[in-house]
Amino acid sequence: MEGQGRFSLECDTRRVLVWKDRGTQNNPAFVRERSQYRRAGWMVWGGISIGGRTDLHIIRNGTLTGRRYADEIPRPHVIPYAEAIGDSFVFQDDNARPHRSRLVENMLEAETIQRMEWPACPTDLNPIEHVWDMLGRRIAARPRPPATV
Repeated sequence: MEGQGRFSLECDTRRVLVWKDRGTQNNPAFVRERSQYRRAGWMVWGGISIGGRTDLHIIRNGTLTGRRYADEIPRPHVIPYAEAIGDSFVFQDDNARPHRSRLVENMLEAETIQRMEWPACPTDLNPIEHVWDMLGRRIAARPRPPATV
C-alpha cells in the first residue's frame, strides 16, 4: 500500500480563530469562523506491506503531475519493491489523478505489476492513513517544531 501524507513545519496549537464584525459583540449570528493561515509544510510518499516498508520520499516543491509521479515514485520505489516481493506483489494506491495517468498505467503494465482496484473515496480503509496519523502525532509532540525537512 502506498500513500502520501502532508506534515506541517509549524506548531499546530489546534486553536480556532474567530472573526467578528466591528460592533457585533459576541452575537453568534455575526461570528465567522476562519481557518488558520496556510502553514508551511511538506508532503511525503511511502509504501508499506506486511513484510516491510519503503523509504519515505520527500515530494519537493511544485505540482505532482503524472510525469513527476512516474519519475519520483513508481520508477525508483514501487518497481524495485515489487521485484523484491515477487509474484505475490499487488500494488494499492488511491485514485489521485497523477496515479491514474496513462503514463503510470503503461509503466505498471509494462512491469506486469498488478494493481488493486480501489473505490473512489475509502480513505478510512487505507491502512497507510494510520501511519500518517502516527507520524503526524510524533511530529506534533516534539518540544519544538522541525525547522527543516
